Amino acid sequence: MQGTLIGGLIVGLLFGFLLQRSRMCFNSAIRDVRYFKDNWLWKQGLMAIAVATIGFQLMAALGVIKLNPAAFIPAAQIVGGFAFGMGMVLAGGCASGVTYRIGEGNAVAIIAATFYALFAGAARTGKLKSITALFGKPITVTMENPGVYAAKEGQVAPTVANLLGIDPWIVAIVFALIIFAYLFFTKTSERKAPMHWTVGGILIGLVGMLAYWSNQSYSLGITGGWINLFTATLTDAPYNWIGMEVLGIIIGAFIAAIIFKEFKIRFPKDPKAYVYAVIGGALMGWGAGVAGGCNIGHFLSGVPHLAISSLLATAFFILGNWFMYWLLYGRD
Repeated sequence: MQGTLIGGLIVGLLFGFLLQRSRMCFNSAIRDVRYFKDNWLWKQGLMAIAVATIGFQLMAALGVIKLNPAAFIPAAQIVGGFAFGMGMVLAGGCASGVTYRIGEGNAVAIIAATFYALFAGAARTGKLKSITALFGKPITVTMENPGVYAAKEGQVAPTVANLLGIDPWIVAIVFALIIFAYLFFTKTSERKAPMHWTVGGILIGLVGMLAYWSNQSYSLGITGGWINLFTATLTDAPYNWIGMEVLGIIIGAFIAAIIFKEFKIRFPKDPKAYVYAVIGGALMGWGAGVAGGCNIGHFLSGVPHLAISSLLATAFFILGNWFMYWLLYGRD
């Protein structure tokens, strides 16, 4: 299962099933906590991050993985992150949200995901690659003894721990404790949901750990998977682990929707929904391609590394989301 296509598919199946049952969408989580004072999904996402933060460190300490924080290109994470955040609102879901909703029969999600893949691919390896290059080259930290980090010629992407020169365990424990204090010592919004936020968060965090073990180079992701699915389907390029993971998400969500009688082909009557899906999917895809990751690659998988790149990108995912929602609805 380690490093194999079937491993990626199995991880995706589990992740897709969980996303569908937990209703985990980071677009909704970010929007709800600001505009509706509803922190249910937000707490679920943070629970997953706390579990992954401790889990990744434990796996690295045991030699199961090497921590591989995402490349730090400040301008790319700021601009790409903000664009991604705006795109989430227009598309009606984050990268993982539109992916699992395809499995529920959502036609708009298919459109959003298609344009997501096209523009992410263009930003990374296609006709928009030259624009991406304008944001600069990665900033790294030189480490004589990288320890638990995956290093290339002694160079590692910056994290809170390696910038401060302290044991990553210290940073991870402090960060997780801060999250747990918020989760359990603040009021939680009431919501009827198929899965309690604590259960959903813990299980998603555990799947993230499984993904890291299976993939070895990184944990869960979406953007590279969509690029691979389109590229491998349309050319003679091979399918890879993350491509199979994304396919698994769709199938896993479909299985969950069928089992719990929630599958339904949905075609919105409002033409504006389709226009928003195109623009939102394109914005998300370009933003993720530029920023080096989406809400899964940076937020769910990158923040547990305490990677500076992922912390910065996540901050601008949030700001972009809030800005676009305010622009469309908040001023009323």
